[in-house]
Amino acid sequence: MGQAGTARGRPRTFDRDAALAAATRLFWERGYEATSLNELTEAMGIRPGSLYAAFRDKKALFKEVVHTYARSPVGAFVGVALREEPAAYHAFARILREAAAIYPDPSHPAGCLTISAATNVTVQDAEIAAFLRDLRNANLEIFHDRLRTAQQDGELPADADPRALAGYFATVIQGMSQRARDGADAAELAEIAELALAAWPRHEPGPPS
Repeated sequence: MGQAGTARGRPRTFDRDAALAAATRLFWERGYEATSLNELTEAMGIRPGSLYAAFRDKKALFKEVVHTYARSPVGAFVGVALREEPAAYHAFARILREAAAIYPDPSHPAGCLTISAATNVTVQDAEIAAFLRDLRNANLEIFHDRLRTAQQDGELPADADPRALAGYFATVIQGMSQRARDGADAAELAEIAELALAAWPRHEPGPPS
């Protein structure tokens, strides 16, 4: 009798991690709106009923994909740099230089999933558009907080604008993602990264003694 209850349970017929990886690649390549349920189930190797049972619906699947991506090396490099680099300049330099290498890497779709997946979301999927916008705005606030702290610590001059600088670096990163989508290679993106870093506010030299 102990086995009867087990027999009634239907075993999973797919590897959840592998299914998520397949969905991630599809969303990354095509964006949220252009990815159909039929394409998802085919790529994930599951039936529609299994997708709904495991992930509830397309929106929930996409949100899980984004959260999983954010924990992966290609999605987490920004947060890792901010945590590991004690100086703000070195943190942003590392972010831009790693973006230049990661975004055009041929081992995965070009650019950043969180940025590129939002380019074709329609008004019917306002929830997804808001979800992605909130993620990007949260990252912007993290940039701002780090730069404001850098200013308080004397790393940035008093007349620097941490919020404008945060928006500038966020804009450059989003642009680098799009350039990678358009075919830019690592060398071109590295040049863009260095040009962006040249805008870092410097302390004016003091008056001659």
